[in-house]
Amino acid sequence: MDVFLMIRRHKTTIFTDAKESSTVYELKRIVEGILKRPPEEQRLYKDEQLLDDSKTLGDCGFTSQTARPQAPATVGLAFRIRRHPLSLTLVSLLAFLL
Repeated sequence: MDVFLMIRRHKTTIFTDAKESSTVYELKRIVEGILKRPPEEQRLYKDEQLLDDSKTLGDCGFTSQTARPQAPATVGLAFRIRRHPLSLTLVSLLAFLL
């Protein structure tokens, strides 16, 4: 069965549908197609609980009874902070001694 979801992050809201048998990771792929952020950077939440990528939407409690077209279930979206390698600019020690 289809589940209808409202994915929210700050002022961004995405309305989408998926199968109860779809995984959380597959839902992240849908979000990637819209927001151009890879699934690895996304964190999806239901009631402040982080959703496991390998679980189905049905396993997470999203069913055709709880996520209807006229009342979609809310999913929270957060982005993981990108980790860049440490970059240090070398400064001449002589400049500090003068």
